[in-house]
Amino acid sequence: MTDTAIQTAGLTKAFRGGQVAVNGIDLAVPAGAVYGFLGPNGSGKTTTIRMLLGLIFPTGGTMSVLGARIPEQAGRVLPDVGALVEGPAFHLYLSGRANLARLDAADLTNTRRGSAARIDSALERVGLSAAAGKRYRNYSLGMRQRLGIAAALLRPRQLLILDEPTNGLDPQGTREVRHLIADLAADGITVFVSSHLLSEVEQICTDVGFMRTGSLVWQGSMAQLSAQQRARVTVQTQDSLAAKGVLADLGLAEITEQDGSASAVLADRPPEQVVAALVAAGVGVRGFTVAKPNLEDVFVQLTGEGFDVSG
Repeated sequence: MTDTAIQTAGLTKAFRGGQVAVNGIDLAVPAGAVYGFLGPNGSGKTTTIRMLLGLIFPTGGTMSVLGARIPEQAGRVLPDVGALVEGPAFHLYLSGRANLARLDAADLTNTRRGSAARIDSALERVGLSAAAGKRYRNYSLGMRQRLGIAAALLRPRQLLILDEPTNGLDPQGTREVRHLIADLAADGITVFVSSHLLSEVEQICTDVGFMRTGSLVWQGSMAQLSAQQRARVTVQTQDSLAAKGVLADLGLAEITEQDGSASAVLADRPPEQVVAALVAAGVGVRGFTVAKPNLEDVFVQLTGEGFDVSG
């Protein structure tokens, strides 16, 4: 195992007609991370995932998965990679267990002797043991997604690649998948998850990358992303002009003022010092808040657009 589970350099995919779906991206997914791969519809996320799995070939650049070059060494390394791309596909009239048995039998790297144990372990891992005998057509959306992940876990994996694992799920199903991803990460599995649910990414991911029109516009740890975001103070007061003057005297930046409030970027100034200065200047403070941009705010800053939940 290398320090990076996924590494690309100048990875590019151009289709006939000149459309460039992925444009020279340099991914670096740390081993053991839960990496959130974010971007609106058409930004190149799924195309990137297909290239990483050897399903389509790049037109430029290089990529490695678990230290092996793809596609040259795909046969050697991909058995250690589990994937769920664009939702699971199973036989409606077979049970969850029977569906997994068919997939297990099709894997030439498995032996028949251990099939039942592998299936039981995968079902238990995703919390579907009690529903193993139920027909797939009667599964909820959350159960279907979990069965898809169980299929990816029929053998030990070092890396799990999930394309929109919470797409279409209700809040309960989303929580189920979120907790499952956290459990898998706790076991040391690297999880690469493409998602449009920014609030979920904030809760489960250690690292994140933002795609826009085929380009990777930012990547790094969530801690680095948080450190880059500047807190903003807002004071509610009847004397907003006087408050604006106090904020300026304190050397705060990007000051705005409107009837009933004044706001500025806090920088390194302690919030309590700002409150003290306002009070000392005779400004009547009705309310005072300090807020950092959330992940959705950051996305808008990086891509210049709102987030398309169909992405």
